[in-house]
Amino acid sequence: MTDESYGDGTRAVRAGLPEPVKYEPTLPGPVFAAHFHLPGEPTGPYTYGRDENPTWTHLERAIGELEAPGEQGVETLVFASGMAAISAVLLSQLKAGDAVVLPTDGYQALPLLHEQLRAYGIEVRTAPTADDGQLAVLDGARLLWIETPSNPGLDVCDIRRLVREAHAAGALVAVDNTLSTPLGQRPLELGADFSVASDTKGMTGHGDILLGHVSCRDPQRAAEVRRWRKVVGAIPGPMEAWLAHRSLATLQLRIDRQCSTALTLARTLAGRADVTGLRYPGLPDDPSHAVAARQMRRFGPVVSFELADRKRAERFLEELRLVDDATSFGGVRSTAERRGRWGGDAVAEGFIRFSVGAEDPEDLIADVLRALDQAGSAG
Repeated sequence: MTDESYGDGTRAVRAGLPEPVKYEPTLPGPVFAAHFHLPGEPTGPYTYGRDENPTWTHLERAIGELEAPGEQGVETLVFASGMAAISAVLLSQLKAGDAVVLPTDGYQALPLLHEQLRAYGIEVRTAPTADDGQLAVLDGARLLWIETPSNPGLDVCDIRRLVREAHAAGALVAVDNTLSTPLGQRPLELGADFSVASDTKGMTGHGDILLGHVSCRDPQRAAEVRRWRKVVGAIPGPMEAWLAHRSLATLQLRIDRQCSTALTLARTLAGRADVTGLRYPGLPDDPSHAVAARQMRRFGPVVSFELADRKRAERFLEELRLVDDATSFGGVRSTAERRGRWGGDAVAEGFIRFSVGAEDPEDLIADVLRALDQAGSAG
C-alpha cells in the first residue's frame, strides 16, 4: 500500500497483505520452519528460521506501512517482546565509552537495562520527560531515548524539539511509542531515528501475545539492529507473528473506541472530589495537552489518577466488575492497577493506572463511579 491518502482504518485492514493469488488465503497462515530448501548458494530470502520467516515479513511490512504511510525505505523488525526490541536498539547502537540519556519516569524495566549498560562501560544519564527535561543532560550523548507519553505518569515531551537538539549535538533519537501506537503518533515523521514499541500492548490489543518492533529509515541502523536480533535470537514465533498481523486489522476500531472512552472517563473523574492528580493528555487543562496536541493524532487509552491512600485504591479495584486488576495496557478489556505494588515507579501509594478497553462507555463509566462510591463508603 503506497497511497498516503488511505485512512487509518483502510490501512490497518490492508497493511502487509501479499498480492492476491487465486484460491490462496488473503492472509497466509503461519509458516513453521526452522530451515528452508536451500540448494546452491544461500542467497535468500529465507535460509534459516532465526534469520527470517515469511510470516514475519508480512507483519513487518504491515507495521512499516502504519509507521510511515506511503514511504519507501522504512525497515521494520519484529521481536519476541517489547523489551527485546528496546534492548536491540540500545545494545546495537551503544559501546563502551558512549553515553545514553534515558527518562527517569519511563517503563519500569528500564532500570534493569541501566545496570546492564553500565556493566558494559556505557554512561547512563537520566532526566524526567516533562518540560523536555532530558535536554539538560544531552551534551556529548550518543543516543537519546524518549518515552512519550511516559508510563505511567503520562508526561509528554516535544519530540520535534528533542530530535532537533539531539541531532545538532550528534546524537541518535529513539522513541518508545508503545502507549500511542502509530495511529496516535508517528515518531519517524517527527524526525526520530527509531520508533520502538511493545506490541504486546495496543498494537495487538488482546492481551494474548508478547511482541515488539523497531522501525527505522537508515539501512545501516536497521542492519545493526537485525544483526543484534540474530546474535541473541530474540525472535517471535510464527504463530505470534500471524496473530499479531490478524489483530492489526481492528487497530483503528479499537483505538478510536478506547481513546474516546478514555477522554469521557477523564472528564468524569475530573468532577470527583475523591480523585486527585488526574492525568490524560487529551484533557485541555492537562499539563501536557498543548505539546501532545501538536504531535499526537490520538491521545491513547490510559488515564492515571490518585485516590487517598493504598487502602482506598485497593478497595476501588476490588469493587470494579468490568475492569481486570492486571498489569499492562492497551487491551480490549479494561484493566487497572495500583502501580505502587510493583515498586520502582515514583508514584503515590494510591496511584491508579487505568487502561480503557472496548466496553460500552456507559457501562464502563457507571462501573467506575459505583466502585469509587463503594471505596469511599468503606473508608
